[in-house]
Amino acid sequence: MGVLKNGRVAIITRGRYAVMDDGSKSHPFGHALVTGVERYPSKVTRRMSKNKVSKRSKVKPFIKIINYNHLMPTRYTLEMETLKGVVTGETFKEPSQREEAKKTIKKSFEEKYQSGKNKWFFTPLRF
Repeated sequence: MGVLKNGRVAIITRGRYAVMDDGSKSHPFGHALVTGVERYPSKVTRRMSKNKVSKRSKVKPFIKIINYNHLMPTRYTLEMETLKGVVTGETFKEPSQREEAKKTIKKSFEEKYQSGKNKWFFTPLRF
C-alpha cells in the first residue's frame, strides 16, 4: 500500500481504484479511516463584520470508514499533526467518542482555514 498514507488527500469515488487488504473483524474488507469536510466555509469579503466572518468560517467535518475501492488518492498531502491520535478504530465503538473526535477535527480544520494555508482544501470540487 504505497500510495495511501497518513495525510494524503483522496477523492471519494464509487468502486474503481482497488487496493488489496484483509480488513478487520468488524469491517471484513480493505478500508481506511477518513476525515473530510462535509460543509465548506462560505465566501467572506472585506466589508463583513467580525461576527459575520466568524459565522461564515465554520467547517463541518465527517469521519467515516471507507472501502479502498471508493478512494482515489491525489498527489496532494495535508499536514495535520493534531489529528494523529484522535481518530482510531476505537472511535467508532461509541457515539460519544465519535462526537468528541468530530469536535477536535472541526477545531483543527477551522484553525487551518483561519491560518490561510491550504485554501484549495476548503473549496468544494467542481467537475
